[in-house]
Amino acid sequence: MADNMTSLIANLENLLCPPGNGVFTVNTAKARKEKLHLACFGSTDNVEQLWQESLRNLAHGSDALLLGIASDCGGGILRGANWGPLFVRSTLKEHFPDSGYFDLGDVRVIPHLLHDKYLNQATIENCNRALYQTQSGKTPNGQDSRQYPVSPLSITQDVASMIYASFPQKGIFAIGGDHSVSYPLVKAYLQAKKVQGKRAAVIHFDAHTDLLTERLGIDLCFGSWCTHILQDLVDPSLLVQLGIRSSGKPKAYWQDTFGITQHWADEIQTQGVEVITQAIITQLTAHQVDELYVSFDIDAIDEQYAAATGTPEAGGLHPQVALDIIRILGEHFSVTGADMMEVAPFTNSTENAKDAQATTLQVAGEISALLIAQIARP
Repeated sequence: MADNMTSLIANLENLLCPPGNGVFTVNTAKARKEKLHLACFGSTDNVEQLWQESLRNLAHGSDALLLGIASDCGGGILRGANWGPLFVRSTLKEHFPDSGYFDLGDVRVIPHLLHDKYLNQATIENCNRALYQTQSGKTPNGQDSRQYPVSPLSITQDVASMIYASFPQKGIFAIGGDHSVSYPLVKAYLQAKKVQGKRAAVIHFDAHTDLLTERLGIDLCFGSWCTHILQDLVDPSLLVQLGIRSSGKPKAYWQDTFGITQHWADEIQTQGVEVITQAIITQLTAHQVDELYVSFDIDAIDEQYAAATGTPEAGGLHPQVALDIIRILGEHFSVTGADMMEVAPFTNSTENAKDAQATTLQVAGEISALLIAQIARP
């Protein structure tokens, strides 16, 4: 076990970086990063070393593991979700200081990349050298870098798979990033649950279905990630989508074509939280579901409360409605994985939202804190 733990920590040291450092910059947001580092480590000096030392406590830390993936290469409307991990994490530190999570840090993100399958071998080798400072295929700590992916989605899936294999009882709460980031997170989660003999469902809050087969020829992106995790579910109906309201096709098309389950925003508003949650509980109980993964796109919330995102939409959920749904489902099923996606702090394309950044971050922070608490509970 000791050898396995040593190997895991060495891998994490290479694949990840300190919290807030997932966006590679020199001076941009320097003060914000330093404030976060001070909150995390009590210092702004030797952050890399302090973070590496903190990883040695992984086995004894909280069962809720926080991971940032500062990638918006899989988006495509308004960019800026790559700043989500820094800002949401800072919001948790400032406004929800009792959130009981262990911070793994951030995925190392080359901002031009998405998934390794889109790269040729020469690009992979060049990026490998850039990310891992390799010499003759070895990283500075002696690991064989040729085993390492270089794109954020590929790195994320490797990290999540390693964590679940080493610590089946722990769950990852991830902060994105555009919603393509949920693809590797959910895929690794569902595959791990199958190995553990658990039946899992995915609860997906979003204004959009994310059920395209591809977008402009790219199969893994913010609009298609759900399509590509269906094969890992016991039954496609165990993808339960909440808050949908922006779609070129009616609800019946998505449910009949993919076999998934949807509760659109207007249904939730009309029928109420109790009716909707009871329908979900009855459905999941009939399928003998053990555990839940909750993927939360902030645009599931009405643009009045969540305008700092790439695709804000009117007619969405009130924050309290989302919180109530998560809380009620968490009383009946174990939430063992979750994410918060599409928070773009510098973005606001609406005309009527005031102080969009602060409002969106407060909502994202409150929902994130609840999900973390559910993952961390015994």
